[in-house]
Order: sequence, then structure tokens, then C-alpha cells
Amino acid sequence: MQTKIGIIGGSGIYGMDGLQDAAWVNVASPWGAPSDAVLTGNLDGVAMIFLPRHGRGHVHSPTTVPYRANIDVLKRLGVTDVISVSACGSFRENMAPGDFVIVDQFIDRTFAREKSFFGTGCVAHVSLAHPTCARLSDACQIAGRDAGITIHRGGTYLAMEGPQFSSQAESKLYRSWGCDVIGMTNMPEAKLAREAELCYAAVAMITDYDSWHPDHGAVQVSDVIKTLQDNGTRARDLIARLAALLGPDRAPCPHGCDRALDHALMTDPDNRDTALVAKLDAIAGRVL
Repeated sequence: MQTKIGIIGGSGIYGMDGLQDAAWVNVASPWGAPSDAVLTGNLDGVAMIFLPRHGRGHVHSPTTVPYRANIDVLKRLGVTDVISVSACGSFRENMAPGDFVIVDQFIDRTFAREKSFFGTGCVAHVSLAHPTCARLSDACQIAGRDAGITIHRGGTYLAMEGPQFSSQAESKLYRSWGCDVIGMTNMPEAKLAREAELCYAAVAMITDYDSWHPDHGAVQVSDVIKTLQDNGTRARDLIARLAALLGPDRAPCPHGCDRALDHALMTDPDNRDTALVAKLDAIAGRVL
């Protein structure tokens, strides 16, 4: 199998530099329109796909991002590995603005989003005990260090609905739970990537200390934007190194991300909803 890397760019990252044969293309999905067209190309002999999560010009709020369409489009284009890049706040003194965190766990506090491709007429349950791919996270860690980024391996990401930032009481509560960073977009994205049998790694770029820190007070958008711009440059350096690290030839995932649906389907074939099954052609065609 050939490697095809999908990058989902978060706040401050709306494009990707250095791609050969670069072109923006529109891809249709039965789950609705994705956030934007996707940028296709190749880097060091590896196919790359870039999708701006909020759309160019930042038109989608965290709640209105079409998460299902985005993941479906990447799967439909043959993506094998997804790297999510997103902005976040920090709950830890040693995880400072400008640092990056390779997230490995999530607590999902979102409530206004569709979180599964499956449902009435075709029920499935996938494991999310380890929601990110360790192999892909290793590559992101190496790429970050080689790019000179202060990068922390491992962290729990609290996904909040937004678009407002946390109250101080919420910030202190989430910190007491053992969360390391807070953001608004990695859920349900990671859940959907697992349902689509895609390896998924999450790179969280710290912009602020949320509102718990006694010396920093409330989050200010003006401060966030300045750090976002600096983080965006570093993130592009990290992304540019991934193709060489992952290489063009891809073996099956040693952690089973690409076989997540092997024992997930619950609905008897005779009772499956044909319309839903048709929409699942890219996501679950391997097992359907």
C-alpha cells in the first residue's frame, strides 16, 4: 500500500507550502459539503492532501465544522494517515504558549455535533481506548523536534463545545480532572477517523493558559492570534518533515487502526438500511 498523508489544518493554517503538482480540488461527499476544497500534491515522493478545518478565511465555527464530510472526503481520496493540527489552551505551567503537545487521550464535552457515521439501520461500535495512533504520533514527535519545536509527548485534550472560551470555574475543574490542554475541534474528529479506519495523530499548538492561570487572566483573541501566527510557521515546518519520515510505502498499522471495523458492525445484514449503507461506501466499504 502507498502512503497518503492527510493534514487537517486548524486555526491559523489554511494552506500548505512546498507541495509539488499542487492543486485545489472539490470533492463531493454523501455527508454534505466539506469545510473547503482540498489541496492535493506530493512531497518527497509521498502523496499529500491538505484540508483547512475552518475553511479558507475561517468561515466555520468549531460547532459548524462538517466533521463527517471532512473525514469522508479524506477517506474517499485514499488517505491512509491523518494528522490533525489545532490550536489549544494549556492547563500546565510547563506546557507554555508556543509549545506543541502530541495528544494521546481525549475527554469529549461537546454536545451539538454528529459524532458517528453509523446509526439506526447500521449500528457499529469501535474501540476508542487509544484514540490516536502511536506510530503516527512518533513521526510527529520526531518531526517537531527536528524542526526545533518544544514538543511534549502525551497529553489529555478536553474538547469543549465553544465558541466561547472557558469560565474560570470550568478551567479549574478541567485542570483538576488531569486534563493537559483544551480545544474545540478534535472531537468528534478523532472518533470519526477511527470509524473510517484511518490512523490519526493530534498535534495541539498551545496559544494561551486558558483562564486558570493567576498571572494570565482571561484569554484574549488578540494575544491568541499573535501566537497562532508563530505556531503556524512551526507547524508547517513539522508537516514538511513528515513525508520523509513516513515514506511512500506503508505496511498495515501495527496498532490496528486500519482494521477498527473488523468486529464493530452489530446490525444483521438483512436488517441494514440500504440508504445508510450506500452513504458508508468509502468509510466502511471494506467490511460492508
